[in-house]
Amino acid sequence: MRLGVLDIGSNTGHLLLIEGQLGSRPEAYTAAHKEPLQLVRYIDAEGRITDEGRERLTAFVHSALVYAAQQGAQDLLAFATSAIREAANGPEILQHVQNQTGVNLTEISGDQEAAITYHAVRHWQGWGAGRILNFDIGGGSFEFSTGLDAYPDEAISVPLGATRLTGDWFSGELPSPKQVKKLRKYVQATLEPVAQNLLAYGEPNMVVGTSKTFRSLARICGAAPYSAGPFIKREIHLQDLRIWARRLEALKPQDRVDLPGVSAVRADQILAGAIAAEIAMEVFGVQTMRVGPWALREGLILRRMDYLSKNGETSMIDPKTLLASLPSPEGA
Repeated sequence: MRLGVLDIGSNTGHLLLIEGQLGSRPEAYTAAHKEPLQLVRYIDAEGRITDEGRERLTAFVHSALVYAAQQGAQDLLAFATSAIREAANGPEILQHVQNQTGVNLTEISGDQEAAITYHAVRHWQGWGAGRILNFDIGGGSFEFSTGLDAYPDEAISVPLGATRLTGDWFSGELPSPKQVKKLRKYVQATLEPVAQNLLAYGEPNMVVGTSKTFRSLARICGAAPYSAGPFIKREIHLQDLRIWARRLEALKPQDRVDLPGVSAVRADQILAGAIAAEIAMEVFGVQTMRVGPWALREGLILRRMDYLSKNGETSMIDPKTLLASLPSPEGA
């Protein structure tokens, strides 16, 4: 069964096509269809997505739908994360997209995003990993989760995404030392209660970082390129990340693109991402983290396959039904 997951994030619109069978490992069918939408850059002073941002999103969703159909997708789950859910006119944007394309983009809350990502990480790392602590940095938010089972004991989202932090705290190509210092204090103050909450469940046996930001940081710190395949062990060591976070402070965005794993689209926000990642590792007492290949999109596919297995259905389901079937952290 060929399945599609359309993920509209703060930075990127991404359609992932999967060849999936019940009980099998989801396999990428073909090259993904994606576009650097950067919706957070289309939010005005009132917190509304502008008409230009709305039309760019609508055009991409339409192109993704056409692409999925051309590739023979039999099922399409379409979701939107922080940029849409936090926009003052988010419901209007979603309705416009549905009217123009027929695609129902379902909002995922930050905590749901964290829980679904954890589910994918657990499947990838396996039961032998013990207690997993997962970090996932997006454009608008930073998700955390921990657990021993298929679903997390706790899943938390905080507004510390790399694009958001860059826009809120930095000005100009090079932030001033004062701006960096203020950001570091803010991130630490935000994350200390998160760490206290999650570590109360127990010390993790494995810490995993997911998302493009962590993959980029791993490459900067010396990990193998993504093209080497998903089974290569990739790690980020805190001591290396500290060094590179300071180096990034001195590099303009146009110079950061010369670093391995840093694209032109993310060059301006990789510094904020590095600072958030570094402080998260410090606050949680993590010296080394593993960088995992599976995250939100793979988690959604796994949830879809779980749903089919339990309910014996083969037709498309409402994404809201899929989310409603998630157990709460308290029931994990």
